[in-house]
Amino acid sequence: MASPTPLQGLDLVDCARANAKQGIETTADLCGYGKDLNTFRHELEKACQHMGVEFHELSDLIRDETPLMQMGGEIVAPDTPSEL
Repeated sequence: MASPTPLQGLDLVDCARANAKQGIETTADLCGYGKDLNTFRHELEKACQHMGVEFHELSDLIRDETPLMQMGGEIVAPDTPSEL
């Protein structure tokens, strides 16, 4: 569901990470920026810089979980949001 207002800060970075694989147009829309890709990119760069997250393009936010699995690691997460 798209945000009714443009997200900022941590909320923006979290939304962008969650949707980055869908492409910049979809991600910008879901983060509340509609088709304003320039403002979306500017605000995302600013939020990432403030958080100390390296950002050059949207694909930088896609987390690769493969190395963890190759090392025999295990991803632990609740089954439902209510179990957080």
